[in-house]
Amino acid sequence: MVKKQLSPIGLDIAQSKELAEKLNELLANYSLFYMNVRGFHWNITGEKFFELHLKFEELYNNLILKIDEIAERVLTLGTTPLHSYHDYLKLSKVKEAKNVNEGKKAIQHILDAFSVVMILQRDLLILSAEAGDEGSNALMSDYIREQEKLVWMYSAYLK
Repeated sequence: MVKKQLSPIGLDIAQSKELAEKLNELLANYSLFYMNVRGFHWNITGEKFFELHLKFEELYNNLILKIDEIAERVLTLGTTPLHSYHDYLKLSKVKEAKNVNEGKKAIQHILDAFSVVMILQRDLLILSAEAGDEGSNALMSDYIREQEKLVWMYSAYLK
């Protein structure tokens, strides 16, 4: 019987490394998502300017908190969080959205980004459950629950 090597927080080191890699992928996606929403906030024009300007600020403030939590979770798992846009651009499935100033187009980009991060978070739920990593699991569960409601609300805006 092979004995697992455990990290200082009592998790299997190999599983922790796999989780941290997936969290770094999530971090890359969140970082592009955040920059896109900052751009939407800065550049939005038109009839719904005041409403969307505030909503985008609310969203990017939420995203920056998640970026920090994800990076800290990577550190907790014993790995270094990615911290360069070169790495983010290479890993992210969320693509840059340049010069978007129309509300419905910005909202569609937001919904597309939520789709990407929610799929990654669901994958992380499975991996973290298998590893017995309650910390990562709880984080992903909280994010998904919050974001399902946001997807519903942003989708309703487009109808």
